[in-house]
Amino acid sequence: MELRAGDSWGIFTFLCAALCNLPALPALNCTEELGPGQSIQKTYDLTRYLEHQLRTLAGTYLNYLGPPFNEPDFNPPRLAHAERVPSATVDLDLWRGLTDNARLAANYRAYSRVLCSLRALDGQGTAELRHRLGHFCSSLQGLVLSIAGVMSSLGYPLPAGPPVSPGGASIPPNGGAPNDFLKKMDDFWLLKELQTWLWRSAKDFNRLKKKVPPAVVTLRMEARGF
Repeated sequence: MELRAGDSWGIFTFLCAALCNLPALPALNCTEELGPGQSIQKTYDLTRYLEHQLRTLAGTYLNYLGPPFNEPDFNPPRLAHAERVPSATVDLDLWRGLTDNARLAANYRAYSRVLCSLRALDGQGTAELRHRLGHFCSSLQGLVLSIAGVMSSLGYPLPAGPPVSPGGASIPPNGGAPNDFLKKMDDFWLLKELQTWLWRSAKDFNRLKKKVPPAVVTLRMEARGF
């Protein structure tokens, strides 16, 4: 059967009219909403990585400090003025009784101060020590930013960081030890407290990621008309 020009135009007109009068059809739109779960997992992984890094850095730095700091049985009491890093020696039941916000804020403040103190050590020791220290500081800065990201994703306000000088550099929390031995003692306790903080932070983020649901995929129905 052949269609004449008039018939073709009529069919085209009919199809256009039919399309214009179709009801609005729902469109299925798949969107992925990433919650804080992925951010918490990355922060946990980075914490464990820093634990591994610290074992290597601590061995190198304690050897640089020399005896008695590099001796396995050396375990001096913490000096009263050694407050470069908030003490991680807190009763576990008391720590777990804090809110997630309080624990995250404490972690953020502690690592911000650790980063400030470690950067103050820049330029010391051998080339190998400076390289490892610089690499560790970069990773630790990533952890601070990652914790800030977790807090933001959970809707928590970011706590204030360490004080900053007018030139933009962080100011060490204390004015410095009065002699070389006490300075080495401060450095020893800095690494010791950092080790405990990382150990506890890994447990914190492991528990937190179990409380926060992973990223979910939601289906949203949208009505779209022609």
